[in-house]
Amino acid sequence: MEIRRRALEVLRIPDPALKAAAARELYQAALAQVQQGLALDTDTVFTTPADLPGRPVRPRLLSALQVPHRSPFTREGRAALIHAIAHIEFNAINLGLDAAWRFAGMPVQFYLDWLQVAAEEALHFNLLHEHLQQTLGHTYGDFDAHDGLWTMAEKTAADVLARMALVPRTLEARGLDATPPLQAKLARAGDQRAVDILDIILRDEIGHVQIGNHWYRHCCRERGLDPIALYPELVARYEAPRLRPPFNFDAREAAGFSAEELAYLRS
Repeated sequence: MEIRRRALEVLRIPDPALKAAAARELYQAALAQVQQGLALDTDTVFTTPADLPGRPVRPRLLSALQVPHRSPFTREGRAALIHAIAHIEFNAINLGLDAAWRFAGMPVQFYLDWLQVAAEEALHFNLLHEHLQQTLGHTYGDFDAHDGLWTMAEKTAADVLARMALVPRTLEARGLDATPPLQAKLARAGDQRAVDILDIILRDEIGHVQIGNHWYRHCCRERGLDPIALYPELVARYEAPRLRPPFNFDAREAAGFSAEELAYLRS
């Protein structure tokens, strides 16, 4: 199987359930191929299709400012909140697949790492969607959503270094900070199942951010660049969101942020 070509095919699937299943199958196929000593198509450069990413007609996508605030303390508000997290996880499946097909010439482990991310994000989406359907009486697409994660993916499509800097270790790292306060609210609202799902997501997202940190530093070493000095330049160049407290320092340390980076956040 041409693993990276298949990653592009899966990225174009519009149905969330089919995409999630295909992403998990693709990671297992890639692992098996490498374990059997078969080469991955690491050097192939693909033409970018116009229909990326594949996604359903709904949810309707708005700017982040247009999406209403979601309170977990009503049933409808909690459903909207779980839907928003599921939308993030659906986008994250797309981001993992996109990294795997788009950036040629990286080490084999790079592709395995991002296919693993896509597979784990697929699990997260499935858990949230099941909870949304079975407990809260809604399905994915019932609420409006925003597209911040994919917008940054488009901005960084031409440079793997910028992608690693600004998607996993910036936007996804914000999830490390946001998850514990969100869990506290959901616990007060009596939704223990959502709290438990977020435990799984937080555990895995630490690993995803760690993958981003690893490949960002790899790219910096390859180009002879200082990752600490370069980062604020990339934030400004690509108009990435600025980091705001409170920060989950334990999770960020576990995800591979350096003592110097954590000290900067504390200041």
